[in-house]
Amino acid sequence: MTTNFDQFGLRPELIQAVTALGYQEPTPIQEGILPLMLSGRDVMGQAQTGTGKTAAFALPILHKLDPNIFLPQALVIVPTRELALQAHDMIKALGQFSEPRVLAIYGGTSYGPQLNELRNGVQVVVGTPGRLLDLLKRQKLQLDEVQTVVLDEADEMLSMGFIEDVESILAATPKNRQTTLFSATLPSRVRQLAEKYLHNPQTISITAPQVTVAAIEQRFYVVNEHDKLAVLTRLFEMETITSALIFARTRVRTADLVNELNMRGFPSEALSGDISQDARERTMARFRAGQVKVLVATDVAARGLDVEGISHVFNYDLPDDTEVFVHRIGRTGRAGRAGVAISLARPSERHNIRDIERFTKQVMTEAQIPTTQDIESKRSDDLMAKIEMHLRRQRVKEERALVDALVAAGVDPLDLAAVALKMARAEEKQRPIEAISPLPVKAEHPERRERTDRFEGHRTSGQASSRGRSSERKAEEFGMVRMELRLGKMNGIRPGEIVGTIASIANIPGSSLGKISIQSRSTMVDVPAQHVKEVLAHNSKYQIRKQSFSLSVAG
Repeated sequence: MTTNFDQFGLRPELIQAVTALGYQEPTPIQEGILPLMLSGRDVMGQAQTGTGKTAAFALPILHKLDPNIFLPQALVIVPTRELALQAHDMIKALGQFSEPRVLAIYGGTSYGPQLNELRNGVQVVVGTPGRLLDLLKRQKLQLDEVQTVVLDEADEMLSMGFIEDVESILAATPKNRQTTLFSATLPSRVRQLAEKYLHNPQTISITAPQVTVAAIEQRFYVVNEHDKLAVLTRLFEMETITSALIFARTRVRTADLVNELNMRGFPSEALSGDISQDARERTMARFRAGQVKVLVATDVAARGLDVEGISHVFNYDLPDDTEVFVHRIGRTGRAGRAGVAISLARPSERHNIRDIERFTKQVMTEAQIPTTQDIESKRSDDLMAKIEMHLRRQRVKEERALVDALVAAGVDPLDLAAVALKMARAEEKQRPIEAISPLPVKAEHPERRERTDRFEGHRTSGQASSRGRSSERKAEEFGMVRMELRLGKMNGIRPGEIVGTIASIANIPGSSLGKISIQSRSTMVDVPAQHVKEVLAHNSKYQIRKQSFSLSVAG
């Protein structure tokens, strides 16, 4: 039976706005969420970007606003500035005939305009955790009148290290508030958050049709963390790429990787959660037009990204959640086209590969990293193919005239051809074939059982054994040194801050850093052996949030 928005009993001005925006039928998430939120229930919704979830929570918020109260009555918490602006614009559009006072609060911009709007009276606040918490601590944001709180993209706020900030913000809101949580995936930490802050919530799960991963060629390469860039550039040489999407773990990592790829002659652009909507749209327009062939993105920045014709998806960093992996690789192999998904796995991440295989019911092929000889042969083959193409076309009249003149002047034709080929290959100097270090010995001996047995969930006894504390102070990968700093979870530091600080101060690539383990009062960071000296040399300069620290070799 068809339905429309009249069934929900929304205010006439909201129905008018919905009609003006061209919405005729509610989406499944809207049909599920709207009645529950309008009735005052707490809700936990599992839904992707693009399912209509912003309108699903915006309409109940607008419906319940008291027009005579000019303090925040609703609070929407999102992980990034981009998402804050998107939600702000949607709420404003749905409220175009009721004119609610809506404010987007996010970092990276002046406090002045946001503080002025708060002083003038705001009814709906959409913001990122860091700036919201900052304004709360400054006593510039009052949440005593908040009736509804929405936690959007909760899994991304978890992965970005914002959950503690979110909990502090929730503590400043009334206990009798209505709370709605949205998350594309529901890892245990998100479920724990829901159990703690939602009262008897109703769960609505609207998932996008699962990607048919069987239609996508899946490969993985086991690599040392500090060799990932070298391996990626080798694969770029060997693969026939029309357009590629590369996933990295953090914003800092995307920027580092883009810089490194551009320096090596592979034009790339970053897509991270902190760029403006205008900049994002310009980047996406260039990508769709083929002017940019490679995008490097974080998961949160790629939310809602829908582009046809992506030939390759690279997992530069494996995601922590298997569902996220499926969402990533589903951006290739669309509309009947062939697609390739390539993952770079550290030796310690073989178990992640097994988890993904069990979830997708597909075996991923473990491939061998292309050798220097492979790449040199590929370059020669490509050059020969171009020469043969031009010989067939015979569109070389001007060039032939130059050759005739040089031969007439006494130049040997073979010498002339060799010089021309050397000039044609000049760009290859921009792409040196970087050396790759050997894997740890233990990673060179995969399990002897058939890999298809993985779906049955069996584990060898060696996999179940735990390592002693002494091993936790040693780097997992060949060529890396585990270093320690005396800041940890109690100091509120996040992986991205650690990478950005060490990389910028020591002047080393952020992408070269390996595993980061944040403990209660300390943090372990794996650093390539060749960069340890530089890292130690700058010990007087490291600082995160005005908290100074130094690094030492763990032992």
